Amino acid sequence: MIDGFLALYIFMLAAFTGHEIIARVPVILHTPLMSGSNFVHGIVLVGAMIALGHASTPFETGLGFLAVLLGAGNAAGGYVVTERMLEMFKPSAGKPGDKA
Repeated sequence: MIDGFLALYIFMLAAFTGHEIIARVPVILHTPLMSGSNFVHGIVLVGAMIALGHASTPFETGLGFLAVLLGAGNAAGGYVVTERMLEMFKPSAGKPGDKA
């Protein structure tokens, strides 16, 4: 039972720390930091897969599967948004009104 309380304590501490760090980042830096945070999403996904691998009860297995599913979606979505953001900075050819 102590392991469960320790895991809950670590989760709550990580959530609080993450919120405090993100809340102090200026708005102008959120977009450039997004591509760097994709690396963190990958680490979260690996952690969720490791937790799923150590699951012993059906509840832990379901929770681990949900964590892997959400982590994968978060990582993939981060890369999609970063790619769209980078597309905005590429020069466009053949735009109406451009001089040739």
